[in-house]
Amino acid sequence: MKRTVSKKNNKKKKSRAFNRAQSNKNITGSSKRRNKKSKNRKHTKSSETMKMIPIGGLAEIGKNMTVFEYKDQAIIVDCGLKFPDDEMLGVDIVLPDFDYVEKNKDKIKGLIVTHGHEDHIGGIAYLEKVHNIPIYATKLTRGLIEHKLRENGLIDKVKINTIKSGESFKIGDFDIEPIKVTHSIADSVAFAIKTPVATVVHTGDFKIDYNPIDGEVIDLQRFAQLGAEGVDLLLADSTNVEEGGYTASESSLAETFYNVFRGCKNRIIVTTFASNIHRIQQIIDAANAYNRKVVISGRSMENMVNVAKDLGYLKVPKNTIISVRDMDKYRPKDLVIITTGSQGEPMAALGRMANDDHSFLNVGKNDTIIISASPVPGNEKLVSEVIDKLIRKGSEVIYQKLAETHVSGHGKREELKLIQALTKPKFFVPVHGETRMLLHHKNLAENMGVPSKNIFILNNGEQLEFNHDKAKVIKDKISANAVLVDGLGVGDIGNIVLNDRKRLSEDGLFIVVQKMDHSKPVGSPDIISRGFVYVNNNQELIDEARREVEKILASCKDRHLVDWSDIKGEIRSHLHRYFKEKLQRYPMVLPILIDVSNERNIKDLNLT
Repeated sequence: MKRTVSKKNNKKKKSRAFNRAQSNKNITGSSKRRNKKSKNRKHTKSSETMKMIPIGGLAEIGKNMTVFEYKDQAIIVDCGLKFPDDEMLGVDIVLPDFDYVEKNKDKIKGLIVTHGHEDHIGGIAYLEKVHNIPIYATKLTRGLIEHKLRENGLIDKVKINTIKSGESFKIGDFDIEPIKVTHSIADSVAFAIKTPVATVVHTGDFKIDYNPIDGEVIDLQRFAQLGAEGVDLLLADSTNVEEGGYTASESSLAETFYNVFRGCKNRIIVTTFASNIHRIQQIIDAANAYNRKVVISGRSMENMVNVAKDLGYLKVPKNTIISVRDMDKYRPKDLVIITTGSQGEPMAALGRMANDDHSFLNVGKNDTIIISASPVPGNEKLVSEVIDKLIRKGSEVIYQKLAETHVSGHGKREELKLIQALTKPKFFVPVHGETRMLLHHKNLAENMGVPSKNIFILNNGEQLEFNHDKAKVIKDKISANAVLVDGLGVGDIGNIVLNDRKRLSEDGLFIVVQKMDHSKPVGSPDIISRGFVYVNNNQELIDEARREVEKILASCKDRHLVDWSDIKGEIRSHLHRYFKEKLQRYPMVLPILIDVSNERNIKDLNLT
């Protein structure tokens, strides 16, 4: 009996020991494999490092641009733009700061591009105007970049190289491998960037779509292989980290389009992002299935469709697309219009339709309009206003809250976790997100086993120095200010000008024009008000302000104040106090003193 018990005890002990061994193996297996791979990797001396320098794209959505340095060489990943915030009055676009690139132009060996969205390629033409850098991009991305360079007269000055996912290439001492990813634009890639001292994986923008429109699925196997080989630094897209689960496949929208098209007797207008070739393909497929002709409206949409057709990324049956000028030849129920304006932009095609300002297209009760996009943060009000205007015209408007009209191109938490699990990075930097997104992504990585000390929340301009064994943020910070573009002016607008514009937009302008004979005033001052009060309806206030100016000038004379800049300062500060007391308003006060000692100075002066 004792013998039997002893055998059972031995079996239990062996079983527990086996389970513990298996458990330890499961827990430490990935790190053991990594250590084994790490031993096989050729290490250089620890003093050699790489640098990762974000120029743009951190704590913001847009103007993505990152520099990687090794020894005396550097490459750039992406060069995008950002659309202005509400506070940036009159600004057209916002660019990354090229100051560091200019100062280190001899180091820069190439620009590699993840995909063709504006926030990744929109700054390239501006960069190439000041410093010609060889560009490496996939076929569609190259086509879109070439179009921008051609518009700016730079197409013959820049060397562009076509790259393919899975085919590595070298730029100096950098070994670079594009990795296929799925996103809301075709031909998107991540990059594995290798030097003797470190391996970096930059995901670019991605989601995990198992059923993409073009059949080109994300190469998860390669991410796993890189993880097994050893990834020192991972940079990953943080856009949708706040949302749980998985992002829906682009192909899931086909059902929505077919359901709307089926039995619809109206003209159908669909607005979406011009760059979403797969979305446009689905709209064209649905139109073809229901024997509708397709009209392309909007300059950016026309450009994108033409490039995608020429390069074979958009399959359009013969005679499907017609000119906007030929619409009158067809019944409304035989037409589909694909247009820009999904973000409510007043000057885009849909916005002009809503405002009765389009040259060829008027909308009304015989139109069904599909808004196949979600508002970019900050554009919600603009989109709502356009929807309201279209509904008031009698149009049927279908948007995301009513039907599944849009899916994101960015992965949600479960997809981000999968990339972390496959790549098993030693160090991690969340990118492509506002501050809260980066912090959420940091927490996700910690939960996936990355030590907190190995995760870096960076700001634009900070430098991360790293190799196989260590990483740290160094003290020196480079210039990474936002560069504002207004018309043809690049970087000539700063905070002072923006603050002036903000004040003018909020409180208006009050101009005082006083003729002076040397230091003596001549006659009464003339008053001009713009955006402050309407002069004809506030004559009493204007007259009182004029008397206040006369008192100030008399006071300056009594105090023997003769310097004109001092006199202007007195007028400005006194009127600021006066308007604050009278109206609780703060207009910009602009004193103008005119020397009349020479009559020719004022001969043609028109004060109104």
